[in-house]
Amino acid sequence: MAERTSTGLLPVMLEPTPAVAMTLPAEVREKLAELELELSEGDITQKGYEKKRSKLLAPYIPQIQGVDPSLQIDNRIQTSSQAVLPVSKHNKSRANNARDERFRSDLHTEAVQAALAKYKERKMPMPSKRRSVLVQSSVEACTPPDTSSASEDEGSLRRQGRLPTSTPYQGHSHPAVEHWFNRVIQGSSTSSSASSTSSHPGGRSVTNTSTHIGLNANATATALADLMAHTQLGVPVNSRVSNKIQQLLNTLKRPKRPPLREFFVDDFEELLDVQQPDPNQPRPEGQQMSPLEGEALGIVTNWPPSLPAALQRWGTTHPKSPCLTSLDNAGKPVYTLTYGKLWTRSQKLAYTLLHKLSSRNEPLLMPGDRVALVFPNNDPVMFMVAFYGCLLAELVPVPIEVPLTRKDAGSQQIGFLLGSCGVTLALTTDACQKGLPKAQTGEVATFKGWPRLLWFVTDGKHVVKPPKDWHPQIREASNDIAYIEYKTSKEGSTMGVTVSHSAMLAHCQALTQACGYTEAETITNVLDFKREAGLWHGVLTSVMNRMHVISIPYSLMKVNPLSWIQKVHMYKARVAVVKSRDMHWSLLAQRDQRDISLSSLRMLIVADGANPWSISSCDAFLNVFQSRGLRPEVICPCASSSEAMTVAIRRPPEMGVPPPGKAVLSMSGLSHGVIRVDTEEKLSVLTVQDVGQVMSGALICVVRVEGTPYLCQTDEVGEICVSSASSGLAYYGLPGMTKNIFETIPVKSSRVPVSDRPFTRTSLLGFVGPDNLVFIVGKMEGLMVVSGRRHNADDVVATALAVEPMKFVYRGRIAVFSVSVLRDERVVVVAEQRPDSSEEDSFQWMSRVLQAIDSIHQVGVYCLALVPANTLPKTPLGGIHISETKQRFLEGALHPCNVLMCPHTCVTNLPKPRQKQPEVGPASMIVGNLVAGKRIAQACGRDLGQLEDNDQARKFLYIQDVLQWRAQATPDHPLFLVLNAKGTVASTATCLQLHKRAERVAASLMGRLNTGDHVALVYPPGIDLIATFYGCLYAGCVPVTVRPPHPQNLATTLPTVKMIVEVSKSVCILTTQAIMKLLKSKEATAAVDIKSWPAVLDTDDLPRKKNSHFYKPPTPEMLAYLDFSVSTTGILAGVKMSHAATGALCRSIKLQCELYPSRQIAICLDPYCGLGLALWCLCSVYSGHQSILVPPLELESNVSVWLTAVSQYKARVTFCSYSVMEMCTKGLGSQTEALRLRNVNLSCVRTCMVVAEERPRIALTQSFSKIFKDLGLSPRAVSTTFGCRVNVAICLQPNRLGKLGEQGTSGPDPTTVYVDMRALRHDRVRLVERGSPHSLPLMESGKILPGVKVIIANTETKGPLGDSHLGEVWVSSPHNATGYYTVYGEEALHADHFNTKLSFGDTQTVWARTGYLGFLRRTELTDASGERHDALYVVGSLDETLELRGMRYHPIDIETSVIRSHKSIAECAVFTWTNLLVVVVELEGSEQEALDLVALVTNVVLEEHYLIVGVVVVVDPGVIPINSRGEKQRMHLRDGFLADQLDPIYVAYNM
Repeated sequence: MAERTSTGLLPVMLEPTPAVAMTLPAEVREKLAELELELSEGDITQKGYEKKRSKLLAPYIPQIQGVDPSLQIDNRIQTSSQAVLPVSKHNKSRANNARDERFRSDLHTEAVQAALAKYKERKMPMPSKRRSVLVQSSVEACTPPDTSSASEDEGSLRRQGRLPTSTPYQGHSHPAVEHWFNRVIQGSSTSSSASSTSSHPGGRSVTNTSTHIGLNANATATALADLMAHTQLGVPVNSRVSNKIQQLLNTLKRPKRPPLREFFVDDFEELLDVQQPDPNQPRPEGQQMSPLEGEALGIVTNWPPSLPAALQRWGTTHPKSPCLTSLDNAGKPVYTLTYGKLWTRSQKLAYTLLHKLSSRNEPLLMPGDRVALVFPNNDPVMFMVAFYGCLLAELVPVPIEVPLTRKDAGSQQIGFLLGSCGVTLALTTDACQKGLPKAQTGEVATFKGWPRLLWFVTDGKHVVKPPKDWHPQIREASNDIAYIEYKTSKEGSTMGVTVSHSAMLAHCQALTQACGYTEAETITNVLDFKREAGLWHGVLTSVMNRMHVISIPYSLMKVNPLSWIQKVHMYKARVAVVKSRDMHWSLLAQRDQRDISLSSLRMLIVADGANPWSISSCDAFLNVFQSRGLRPEVICPCASSSEAMTVAIRRPPEMGVPPPGKAVLSMSGLSHGVIRVDTEEKLSVLTVQDVGQVMSGALICVVRVEGTPYLCQTDEVGEICVSSASSGLAYYGLPGMTKNIFETIPVKSSRVPVSDRPFTRTSLLGFVGPDNLVFIVGKMEGLMVVSGRRHNADDVVATALAVEPMKFVYRGRIAVFSVSVLRDERVVVVAEQRPDSSEEDSFQWMSRVLQAIDSIHQVGVYCLALVPANTLPKTPLGGIHISETKQRFLEGALHPCNVLMCPHTCVTNLPKPRQKQPEVGPASMIVGNLVAGKRIAQACGRDLGQLEDNDQARKFLYIQDVLQWRAQATPDHPLFLVLNAKGTVASTATCLQLHKRAERVAASLMGRLNTGDHVALVYPPGIDLIATFYGCLYAGCVPVTVRPPHPQNLATTLPTVKMIVEVSKSVCILTTQAIMKLLKSKEATAAVDIKSWPAVLDTDDLPRKKNSHFYKPPTPEMLAYLDFSVSTTGILAGVKMSHAATGALCRSIKLQCELYPSRQIAICLDPYCGLGLALWCLCSVYSGHQSILVPPLELESNVSVWLTAVSQYKARVTFCSYSVMEMCTKGLGSQTEALRLRNVNLSCVRTCMVVAEERPRIALTQSFSKIFKDLGLSPRAVSTTFGCRVNVAICLQPNRLGKLGEQGTSGPDPTTVYVDMRALRHDRVRLVERGSPHSLPLMESGKILPGVKVIIANTETKGPLGDSHLGEVWVSSPHNATGYYTVYGEEALHADHFNTKLSFGDTQTVWARTGYLGFLRRTELTDASGERHDALYVVGSLDETLELRGMRYHPIDIETSVIRSHKSIAECAVFTWTNLLVVVVELEGSEQEALDLVALVTNVVLEEHYLIVGVVVVVDPGVIPINSRGEKQRMHLRDGFLADQLDPIYVAYNM
């Protein structure tokens, strides 16, 4: 505060002091007020405003030497709150009914600025956005919205007074947000000229510059120190991204809310933290209120018995009396309807509707039928004729808005209302009918959700004169429905409020009495005449009293906001019915008019006087127009609702009512539903004016908002309920809601009903104040209950607008609503941004709005979104359609250009973080499991020893011996068939051919290499690869299969080849001529050092040499080959496979899949590692079956090649990867018919196995089965396998289809279980029913292979676990790999991966740790041996799990939720960075959807996983790296993100 006080002297001289202000001539004061309004509405730039203002004030303010006047003016802002205090004190002494000259808005603006000043600058990381996204919201792309279209229920009017354009928050004490960012020291040029002041919100006068710079440098130093401190903690700060994340962490380090209680008790019940009510919160202390009764309804003898009777009386006795004057857009009177004309035209229409419209000789309409009235806002005459025509015909008019397009906001709901009311006919004007959207037939189009309507034009030529003997029946007012008024609820649904003839009449009588209407008075109506106050005053009550209505259309108000005042002056109108918005607009234009007088007005009815912010419009309006004859006491705010009609209205002064009241209430008290009077100096106060007295003949009471409608205490805010003859009857066709709203029985605390009459809920929140005046503080529609406290949307709007008045956001183009996320309401603010505001400005504005709302309302904003100008859905009269905006927000169709989410600050009800319990001892675990009756989770495949098979290959210890034996025994038996993309055979190999080719390779190696040397085989998938593999074995070398580099992508693929060659210590590379050229090409030099390649041999033209002998390994434990692959976590790992393990692997697969020389299997896998390598290179040679090989690469040019091959060769067994399955599902989904015509038939397939090292992808396998069912694929055929680095084949599920007798050794179908995802996070397995909340489907990973034993072990204690636990899968089998092969000598580190023992229980068996989490379940199914079948479920890789909040999350679960959240999310990957959850989504759609995803992603992860997303990154499709097996490479993605290499469309840092 020190800086503020020290500069406080200057502005006192600059600002006209109260004394000076009083001495300013009236015209100068007026011009200043006009200037402020011009600025507030954006009609003048900041610079122009300052220039004009200083010019005006120059003669009255002593110049300070050497300072540019425009800068002096800017400086006044810092102490605006101090400079104005004397003024407000001065006003307090004025008489009660005189209006306050200090407009409420300024108080609020100052409160906001003061609140912001309290905030220490929080360095928030700004979102980063790709340039192409920025372009969309550039100035050229947007038309500025019509500034006049302020919101219809204009909450939040900016008023006349001083509008600070800058705030103390940006002053010296806190460098602005942008200085923190990238441009750290920017102060050097600060405000050296007036222009920089206007363009740069932080501008100051020259005298401040030095302090400004000093502080910025200071901020920089601390910021850097902050970063340095973190770098030392081992967090690499190597880029813009990491800096921003670091800022985000720094922001989050200052916790706002009390920390959560740290203990997690129960394993399953993750109870959301329930906000405990604050023991110190204010509670109501008053007496219980007693219902308040309005004065009795006076009985006037000549009042007509019904409204049609009134029309008949005036139409026949005063036919020349003017009834309604309509105006054109120039404000000229177009037509004056007299009472005689209204009577005759209504009769004609009534006769025509009843007698001239028929379908199939039946009259189309019967009395009581509903009819839609579709009339434009500028044609009140036709509307009035149609309305009274319907009443005379005893039809029920349903006035609705004119549908302009097929996609109007809320139009579908209107259609629903028309449908439920059974409307079949719509009345409209000729001009309007021509303008409606048409179908191709030329008829009016059917709008979405609307019933089929007949359109009838009511213009003169279409209606007929009734015969002399026909007269409409004029009845007394009854309880039959007179008309239906539509009303939109908070959720956006549209209901029809039915009003009876008697209620319509009673309401007219009550209004006549309350407003003192007299016959032939003139009234100006600016409101919509189709509903609410516009209809009640301007169409109904006016006819009862033979008044003359001047109807001002909305379109005229947009062109000339003064028009209504001019008409009041011109017609000497006694009454005007307006909204606060109309008063506000007229202030803008009043400078053009000098000679108008409002002295004729005895009542200025403010229809939205119930809006807490209307008081400021009334004050500002009075302030300007008092000099034009407006008397303060004629301003009459009123409160009403569609259901209860008029609830209360301030009476005109001549009725001798008490003076108007004004209450200054504490916002904090209101949020607890309690009334506490406060002082205006306080920051968070709400000033409200009364809305007068209760209507005549009505009884009102205030009841609790939730639960039983108990009467409130006198100092408690509740919902106002009315019991009166003049309120609505019901919601048409909705008996349940009607009972709740129209038949409420308020009760006293003793549960005794207040009255025997039912009450109607008005949806107005308020209380009864002194003098029995009614005060309204909000509406149910705008009520947001956050953590048990109530906030009013309108109040939040006003706070947002007070931050930087009018600089970034258009007045009235702002929507505030709440969405339900994680069982609480969350506040969302959406505003239209001005097209010329820059990214930094907008972001700064947003961060300050958050702080202002937090400070004044003590509520956090969950999401703040800025959308381009003119893009929010509008109501017909220009306001913002809130429910439609909310709908778009939730559907991801809002397309914001800036978003700021603050889940970290708002969401305080997350479950408590889990505390790890002190570890239970191993023995007690076993005892615990036994006591609980849980078995230890272990399972095994069939016993190899007991399997009798006539397996000839078993007698050979080495796979290469099997090939030599087959080459002699069955030389011409075909082993391999490789297909190309066309589906034709590219190459084949019989046993002998393969042996011969292998011999040649061996001959060329034996002279050059020593036995045991490692040889890298870099081949495309094909026979060459298999032949050289055996050639190496023949020569005693160790083959290492390596995927060749991609010629189009050498930069990323060649380094991997180089790395494998180096890590495997290969002394030689065997390859083809083409690849050899590639390895040594000029392009390759850019990626790797090509000089360091070992010897490269091409095997394309080897001499036909024959070897006399082959190498025989001394023992089967010797190394046969190395299997290298990159794990999903980005680690390159090679495993050693011995000859013994190779033989055991082949035998186990042979037994499981029943492979014989007569079988044909189709393989669409890569041959370089894991099971793919085994199936390509080993199994066919061992079992003698024929393999049809389809390299997955060929699918890129012909997706159907694999399935066509399967069908053509009638393969019973086929293998593929998830990426192949996905390509087929996406690429062939719509082509099954074409494939069937090409005779593709998949009924031959008994088993289609997906080879994977991950959790089975249920959704993908199911959609694959579903799509290809049409081609004969059995739904039972698709199954999964599981293998990993330590054992490439743990489970295979060969499903045999067919008769029981043919099943052979096959097992049961794979089972699917549903587990509780919440329990899984605690490493517990709890089965639930399908479809239950938080259920996760898991599919069995396949049947355990013969000779394989599996156990589930605790990752930390290494003890065995029970069935109900999630743990690491350990495997023991003769075909386990013998260890990792790494160059860095880290074998010791990983030794326990391959030979580890349980810490208790069976401590003898040697196990290998798979690194995967899973569980076992004993199923009800039996296998061939009659044993119960044990199913293994793999949940995910241990390395990939995310430890957050003490719980274990699997990325795939979060990703699945995220992908489901919006149709445009093609793929998703998550990872953590310093405990922040980062979600990367690929956007498949236009870039303008990018920011829609931020909120949806944050919501879904909160709802389903109880986690707060730290960063949301939106990228292009294909950015998330995927390996050859189709698995996401999340760690590569993380590295790319931190190194700033992703070129994201948008990065959002959640606060």
